[in-house]
Amino acid sequence: MDRAIARAKSCTVDCNNVDKKLRQILHMTDDEAHFHMKQSAYLYNLGVHTMPKSHHCLNMRLTVEYFKSTTLDSDDSPVHKFNVPDHRHYVILSKNVLAASVVINSSVSSSEETRNVVFHVLTDAQNFYAMKHWFSRNAYRESAVNVINYEHIILENLPEFSMQQLYMPEEFRVFISSFERPTEKSRMEYLSVFSHSHFFIPEIFKDLKKVIVLDDDVIVQRDLSFLWNLDMGDKVNAAVKFCGLRLGQLRNLLGEAMYDPQSCAWMSGLNVINLEKWREYNVTENYLQLLEKFRNNDDEASLRAAALPISLLSFQNLVYPLDERLTLSGLGYQYGIEEKVIRTSASLHYNGNMKPWLELGIPNYRKYWKRFLARDERFMDECNVSP
Repeated sequence: MDRAIARAKSCTVDCNNVDKKLRQILHMTDDEAHFHMKQSAYLYNLGVHTMPKSHHCLNMRLTVEYFKSTTLDSDDSPVHKFNVPDHRHYVILSKNVLAASVVINSSVSSSEETRNVVFHVLTDAQNFYAMKHWFSRNAYRESAVNVINYEHIILENLPEFSMQQLYMPEEFRVFISSFERPTEKSRMEYLSVFSHSHFFIPEIFKDLKKVIVLDDDVIVQRDLSFLWNLDMGDKVNAAVKFCGLRLGQLRNLLGEAMYDPQSCAWMSGLNVINLEKWREYNVTENYLQLLEKFRNNDDEASLRAAALPISLLSFQNLVYPLDERLTLSGLGYQYGIEEKVIRTSASLHYNGNMKPWLELGIPNYRKYWKRFLARDERFMDECNVSP
């Protein structure tokens, strides 16, 4: 040991060189960590916005089977139910066959009576035949399912509207700070609002008086039949209000439009729509006027960004507040929600990036969604669909 110590002492060490070498290693490690963080964020964003391979396979298999079916020309759908005003009509905008089926299955499973229940699924041309075949194969108690090609019906019946593409409900990530406690860290929320396609629902369902609009990332856990007897007065849109964000906080976005700065924002997900009052107040016409104001150019990003101010202003003073216990939001981004709160909520809204049908979904919340997923479906097995 003494010899080793003596030998070590005989070696001259330049501390400056050691310092430079260590700093170089530190900088290289820091750059590498920064690169992996950016790569991880990119891959996460890609995973969130890309359809899983198994889901794409399922859509393709269903579409092929639809055209191979010998009953292609014999549609057994109960068409006589689709336009009866006295029936209970639900509208779902979706491009995801599994998501749409879970919404419907959860709704009928939670309902006491389904004979007069009709679900209208608005989808795009690409997913239309897959949806048609899926819902022709699967029954949802005594309810009826009407799959509609949104793009076709807009082109055929409403050619004057330039936006023929189906837009899904828009979600905006907002950061909210407290004026009373400015030192507190701002919190992030996902605010979901109507897309541009929602504003044509009264034009598509001209014979209906009232509908309930469900997002396809919602599951229903309680019977919602009481909503059909809801007295909304002169209001058009019954929604859960989100008073963590008031219109006055969005003045830079809303511009010089007339609005109450203390008015709360509201959430899509579960909305009761009085179509008669909608038509009476010309909400669609007001929407088109606001669209001209807030649409900066013709690109899709600008169009989608305009959905937030347009949705909030179109229903100014026309929102009927629903009990906030009716819908629990945040299951697509917010960790730590108590299980008791989840179980006692009438409906769950997976707004946020971590949808329950993705592997990125929050595991503790996905189990509630998976309860209503179809079982023993051979196309799901063939495509290895296992959310």
